[in-house]
Amino acid sequence: MAIPASAKAMAFIVTRDRGKAKSFYGDTLGFALMQEDDFAAVFDLNGTKLRISEVADHAPQSHTVLGWEVADISETAKALRGKGIAFNRYDGLAQDEFGIWTAPGGAAKVAWFSDPDGNVLSLTQL
Repeated sequence: MAIPASAKAMAFIVTRDRGKAKSFYGDTLGFALMQEDDFAAVFDLNGTKLRISEVADHAPQSHTVLGWEVADISETAKALRGKGIAFNRYDGLAQDEFGIWTAPGGAAKVAWFSDPDGNVLSLTQL
């Protein structure tokens, strides 16, 4: 194996404004800032590190770049909405009042929202 079994995955997000991103991921989403240097702010996403780097001309992608599997998507969406998060709506998807889409067959539920830079994030209940 090329990557050791002990290696831990790390996620990366790009921002145009590190201050806004730090406030969103720390204050709004509730993750702890682990460290910060000239290159990135690093948050602990419940055991996975998230490095947020600033890029002046960052343009967000239209697809999900980071997501969380949650036990109760409705309760999590309700809590996030209480923190001021608006959930994304997509044409062609039947979404409930929280923006939650139920996959055909009902096995998975997904809701999408964006960070201040427009990076698409998601919640998933399997």
